[in-house]
Amino acid sequence: MRVLSAALCLALIPAAPALTSPESSLRPVARAIASVESPALAQVRPLARPEVLETALVSQLAQQFRRENDPTYQADPVDITLARERAFAALSQQATGLSLRPLTRPNAIVQNAMAQRRERARGAVCRDPDIQGETVGLVPGRISGCGIQNAVRVRSVSGISLSQQALMDCPTAQALKQWVNRGMKPAVGSFGGGVREIRVAAHYACRTRNNQPGARISEHGKGRAIDISGFRMRDGSEITLLTGWGRRETGAILRDMHKRACGVFGTVLGPESNRFHRDHFHFDTARYRSGSFCR
Repeated sequence: MRVLSAALCLALIPAAPALTSPESSLRPVARAIASVESPALAQVRPLARPEVLETALVSQLAQQFRRENDPTYQADPVDITLARERAFAALSQQATGLSLRPLTRPNAIVQNAMAQRRERARGAVCRDPDIQGETVGLVPGRISGCGIQNAVRVRSVSGISLSQQALMDCPTAQALKQWVNRGMKPAVGSFGGGVREIRVAAHYACRTRNNQPGARISEHGKGRAIDISGFRMRDGSEITLLTGWGRRETGAILRDMHKRACGVFGTVLGPESNRFHRDHFHFDTARYRSGSFCR
């Protein structure tokens, strides 16, 4: 009975029509094209560059050149291009405004800078304008083992004066410059306004090490050493190895200088090395197979 009822219900349901795909897809409707006179389009479209304004700008440039004492000026393509760019910048809301023309340096400043450069070139030694002094040449030694083959007398390094002109060879002068720039100046920083003068305790001297009888010839006797006892600062204050090494602030500066000299020089001795150096740094450019000797 149930089977007959189900069959009857299926017979009464109308048959669904067969699904078929369309012969062609619908064409999208084209967007309406705004007219050229549309206010919205007129706001975004840049204005044409007016030839009248370009001509006026070229004339302005010509007057400017004449004011700069060039009466033979005639507009060339470069000037015309510049005029067009300036005209566009003046009318377009998107363009950057005209930048100010930088002023030329006064001739006095240029001449002064050139004079300083020539002066530095005249005083340069070791082919380095940062090392100022004079070339000496051969310095004979009074005892065997002393003397300098190509000596220079240095009075300043990287703008820092020496308290006395120091006689040395060029490798030592170049090492001193490297230490001044990478060791002394960073260690001092802004303390006392920076270093104005380096106190030189000793440089070339034909003698034995520590002036001891029978000792080997010192590096001072070969023009490879310099002793530094202190520093005069730009504010007038001084830092000395004798009194400053044991103080908190200046001691930290001096220890940093000592550390930074190791590697630049072959030998670095300070107040804690021995009794002969308690009041100065000893720097020399002797080289050892084991590396720098720093104490």
